[in-house]
Amino acid sequence: MKVLFVCVGNSCRSQMAEGLARSMGLEAASAGTHPASRVAPHAVKLLESKGIDTTGMAPKNVADMDTGAFDTIISMGCGVHCPAIRLDEDWALEDPVGQPYEVYEKTALEIQRRLQMLLDQSS
Repeated sequence: MKVLFVCVGNSCRSQMAEGLARSMGLEAASAGTHPASRVAPHAVKLLESKGIDTTGMAPKNVADMDTGAFDTIISMGCGVHCPAIRLDEDWALEDPVGQPYEVYEKTALEIQRRLQMLLDQSS
């Protein structure tokens, strides 16, 4: 299954979802409608704490993605309005940017739970 995670800045939730999804065996990418200049440091720290390689991770623009190449496109829940692409799910996750590291950990646990549900549904 090939999954695209979309949010506004592509600096935190969608980046964590991409890394976590890959670590769970999914083909994954992430992008934003208005990409930030860098990935949130706490998001990088969290992924690396789980042994996930963050080399080359950088915010990307959804307009530069071939969205038709993905089986599922998931909004992370930041009010993303992408009229040019389909959104299959909205996970409605609170944005942890600017919050303590513990909030990133809670967000990552919820992302992992939802990814497992996605994997269970596809098998």
